[in-house]
Amino acid sequence: MKPLANSTFAYLAERLDRLADGHRLRRLVPRQSIGAFLIDGSGKRLVNFGGNDYLGLAADRTTASQPTGSMASALVCGWTPLHQRLAKQVTELEGTEASVLFPSGYAACSGTAATLAEKGDLILSDQLNHASLIDGCRLSAAECIVFPHRDVKFVAETLHQRAGEFERIWILTDGVFSMDGHVAPLKELCDVADTYSAIMVVDEAHGTGVLGKTGSGICEAAGVKDRVAIRIGTLSKAIGCQGGFVAGPKVVVDYLINRCRSLIFSTSLAPASVASSIAAIDSFRSEPERRHRVGRYAQLIRDRLSIDAVDENEASVPIIPVVMGDDERAVDAAERLAGAGFYVPAIRPPTVPIGSSRLRISVSAIHDQSMIDELLRQLSKLT
Repeated sequence: MKPLANSTFAYLAERLDRLADGHRLRRLVPRQSIGAFLIDGSGKRLVNFGGNDYLGLAADRTTASQPTGSMASALVCGWTPLHQRLAKQVTELEGTEASVLFPSGYAACSGTAATLAEKGDLILSDQLNHASLIDGCRLSAAECIVFPHRDVKFVAETLHQRAGEFERIWILTDGVFSMDGHVAPLKELCDVADTYSAIMVVDEAHGTGVLGKTGSGICEAAGVKDRVAIRIGTLSKAIGCQGGFVAGPKVVVDYLINRCRSLIFSTSLAPASVASSIAAIDSFRSEPERRHRVGRYAQLIRDRLSIDAVDENEASVPIIPVVMGDDERAVDAAERLAGAGFYVPAIRPPTVPIGSSRLRISVSAIHDQSMIDELLRQLSKLT
């Protein structure tokens, strides 16, 4: 991170120091579970009386010598060497100082926004952000202003008028918007953030694994990884598993470990999902063709349907909306496609605004060219 980021989060470091002085600072300790025992960080074998596996079922059901359940929250005894390994892997992928895992992407987004933005702060949140970010903003004590979708000018004008009123300013945006397939104007938002010393927070849920040279997401693809202090992601989209993560400065991650309720009070991510996520992220390097194939299919469908994209990154996003407008028309179109052998869900309010009901096409590397061609042929019959 840039030096600005470290000075920006000095207040978090001071709070963590106070917790340490009061013997209340908590850290994640990797502990391996084997039946009724734990192997602690020093390698000592301990009888486990700290977990919540009341019937012993999580310990009994094993996958690759790991229990399928994590048995407790991360800070109690639910953080295993596998969790530590995945967190390190995410840190390396994102190029940050640290990262931490959450039981879901929703918990990561909502918990991060609610924990970091405080009374006296300002949040600027894109109108089409995911519900998890929206809920986090609502839980926060900060003032929140929702800005029109991708409207950088509105953000700049708001901060020009009001930046001096707040202790800190947070700009929260999805990197890729899940119902529109849009990408956020990250370079422009970063420019505004730099001008007003605002903190960028980007949800990479639909960018991780799909965009960027290494698959780290839209921040990499847009060339702003070193300008976005905090990146949130999920393990349930391109990674194909379950869970979420936050990557950023170590002081931010440490603060979330000590203060984020959706992390502290949730059972940690199941080891089986952690192991699968590690393998999936490894495949970003060993099987880049998957990412390239998805991008080609997305570009082809957009071209054939005459759906514009703001740049090459957006053209490669595997979320392609076909806006029908009317709810009944969207449902009818989905039913007709199902009759032809294709599942393309009809998305209606309140997920999308009234009057913008749509078909939402999601492209996968497991599709083949014949599937894409036939889908396009069936879509042509709807118009």
